[in-house]
Amino acid sequence: MYAIHNSFWSTLAVSSVIISACASQSLQASGFAVPEISTAGIGTANALVANPVDRGAVPYNPAAIAFHDQSWLSLGSLLIGPEFSVETANGSHESAGADWLVAPMIQAALRINERWSAGLSINAPFGLETRWKTGVFPPLTGKIPLPPPPAGPGGSIPASPQPTQGTLQTLAFSPTVSYAISDELAIAIGADLYWVKSAKLNSSVTQLEGDGTGLGFNLSALYAKGPFSAGINFHSSSKIPVDGSYSALNPTMVMIGALQPSQTAELDLELPWRLQLGVRYELTPALAVELDWTRNGWSGFSEIDVRGGLVGASLFEDVNDWEDANAYRLGLTYQVQDRTQLRFGYSYDETPQGDAHFSARVPDNDRHLFGMGVGHSLDDGWQIEAGYMYVMFEERRYRGARPYLGGAEINGTDAINGDYKANAHLIGLEVSKSFDAF
Repeated sequence: MYAIHNSFWSTLAVSSVIISACASQSLQASGFAVPEISTAGIGTANALVANPVDRGAVPYNPAAIAFHDQSWLSLGSLLIGPEFSVETANGSHESAGADWLVAPMIQAALRINERWSAGLSINAPFGLETRWKTGVFPPLTGKIPLPPPPAGPGGSIPASPQPTQGTLQTLAFSPTVSYAISDELAIAIGADLYWVKSAKLNSSVTQLEGDGTGLGFNLSALYAKGPFSAGINFHSSSKIPVDGSYSALNPTMVMIGALQPSQTAELDLELPWRLQLGVRYELTPALAVELDWTRNGWSGFSEIDVRGGLVGASLFEDVNDWEDANAYRLGLTYQVQDRTQLRFGYSYDETPQGDAHFSARVPDNDRHLFGMGVGHSLDDGWQIEAGYMYVMFEERRYRGARPYLGGAEINGTDAINGDYKANAHLIGLEVSKSFDAF
């Protein structure tokens, strides 16, 4: 009755922290994507893929560089203030995560000649942050009593390892080359170099630290003639091997042999492909409107296969079974003066997560994004920009159809029943400088 199989607890503990790496709270876009990669994007709710004018549109469509007659460098930061909570059978619980998260937004454009240009974008397109306190979900808070000495060590151990912290910092380096086929049409190709800079993920019994790198590619095109323009941008999926180590936080479980003090662990983190299509029209010389559609290929995030130990044996498979999801975006730009532009945007983003494998580590749902911003040009090629976005999640009243029977199968069960609420405040600040073309 009191015997605990070593392999079971190792599997349970390792999987709980590693799954947190790929399934933690994200408040910016569907799943754990963060599409806000420029200050102009924040102001227009990311409706920029068909914009040949603004510098902040280049990260959304590198082919736009061909329509800029100067080289330039832009440096900025994205600040994210998430707020989320859940009401379970034992009351309401606020997340204990960081008040503000910071991500870089760096873009550069180099005009080589009338046909060729090059670009570089550095941003954080994926990110996670969650911190649930132990005891939030009552079915996961039980204890297993141990026999007293001399038959056993006495006391008790947790019945289930609960996710308590999940932090994932991912940076993307995207060098691109664009070519102007004509004065009205340009194409671009580039690489997406992903760096999982830091993954520190805790459960109630274990801690995981790891990192990794991966590679993808991007393709884009932009057509602009008169007041009309249309753009397309595609980023491939990427599989990132995340290698790390985990250590046991519960000395009793180490003492009875249920957990090893430390061991290696690894998984393949599947980042989704992204397709963006957009059209833009200048209603007047001062006012332009853009409509975008985005498709995120989350169906590749179907399961997590956790491997550990020297032989890399499979320890655990966690089913997510996400679906591809859409986002619909509307952006407006208004040139108040020759040097000052106002920006407004709205976006509706669908969640890729159904009820069948709902996870408390990603209490995701459909959301509404409202953005506004301003850009102002100064002398000598300088430009400053600011943007604000409010992200409002639709409340998710989750009631699992499957009863929780213990062990590691938590996703989609009634153990995580609750009413999930979330919102986020995003602030973007950016400064850029243009240079004479070669």
